[in-house]
Amino acid sequence: MPARVRARTARTLVTAATATAALAAVAVAPAHATTGHGTNPAPRPPAALYTPPANADGNRQILDLLRHGQFQDAAGVLAMTLTPQAVWYGDGTPAQVESSVHKTVTDAARRHALPVLALYNIPGRDCAQYSAGGAANTAEYEAWIDAVKRGIGAQPATVILEPDSLALLPSDCGADDAQGTLTAARYDEIHYAVEALEPQAGTKVYLDAGHSGWHNVNDIVPRLVEAGVGDATGFYLNISNYRSDSELAWYGKLISSCLAYAAGGGDTAACPNQYWPVNDAQTWLTANVHTAPSAMKHFVTDTSRNGQGPWTPPSGVYTDAQDWCNPPGRGLGARPTLNTGDPLADAKLWVKIPGESDGQCTRGTAGPNDPERGYADPAAGAWFTQQALELVRRANPPLLPH
Repeated sequence: MPARVRARTARTLVTAATATAALAAVAVAPAHATTGHGTNPAPRPPAALYTPPANADGNRQILDLLRHGQFQDAAGVLAMTLTPQAVWYGDGTPAQVESSVHKTVTDAARRHALPVLALYNIPGRDCAQYSAGGAANTAEYEAWIDAVKRGIGAQPATVILEPDSLALLPSDCGADDAQGTLTAARYDEIHYAVEALEPQAGTKVYLDAGHSGWHNVNDIVPRLVEAGVGDATGFYLNISNYRSDSELAWYGKLISSCLAYAAGGGDTAACPNQYWPVNDAQTWLTANVHTAPSAMKHFVTDTSRNGQGPWTPPSGVYTDAQDWCNPPGRGLGARPTLNTGDPLADAKLWVKIPGESDGQCTRGTAGPNDPERGYADPAAGAWFTQQALELVRRANPPLLPH
């Protein structure tokens, strides 16, 4: 091996090791300090986010990259898997989910870190699409939620409650009857989960508000209210999607403000939405919303794949471009943090596990190949090696120092 290649390889491995050590330190940084008045520390809420064990196929990709001498890519995928991200729970018996949740929150507490739990077991999940499944009925779902509650106990946890559950109601996809029975049940199920989990000492619950390219504010706010957001910490945005941080911050502010306006007796139809001119919307907020940010509903955003923003499909090519489904050329977004600098934003999180597929996207074609890629995508939740590399290489900000 030429000397310059050896030197470059050494620098890459040092970079990987440095990044790994730094990320590991963030993941396990102590969130307590001694008082100076004894040997016992004064407990405080965890100040770091929890990093769960990596996808086993992600680890296999790292080893394969190393075997082929792709050290920079290996370091990038390693850094990605060592970044704090959510732990997903769907399906499984109550006993299984109770045990698994308890294991996660206990491990996180041992590391003085805050776990993010994405609960994904609502009846009629994903309108029977790529991630179909969930509990068979309301009673089964409530028993599952009760098990999650027991698993969390008094430990700290942030709960991302049922992605797409409010932005994609049964009535939105033709899965309901004329009386709206399943949609009414959906609201009851979400509210039940809020009332079960939010009162626990260390638990914060956030409800689904889709993202800024989906529902307008005047549509999503009544859904949040009906589902019991008044009893929750707040709502979440952009799960598994690609909208930009600035766009999400503005959308979140509009939703928080409209919720405050509605709590005071205002009509949500009067609230400004994301399509208003910004100056007009801000003028309306200044005149009509006087609640302090600390008393408003807060939000968190998923920045796991929004570093390059949303994908713009080629015009006129696809009957259903599925711009949300494994779009090409995306990148990792802002690193997870509890310090956003925004009084309404509690955190930036990696909720969607970067590197895991959205499903087998055919974009309105007969398939089975994804026409944007020329091959079939992995099933939903399976590791997608090509996309993992895209996310790492196009991360914004860059994942590793140059």
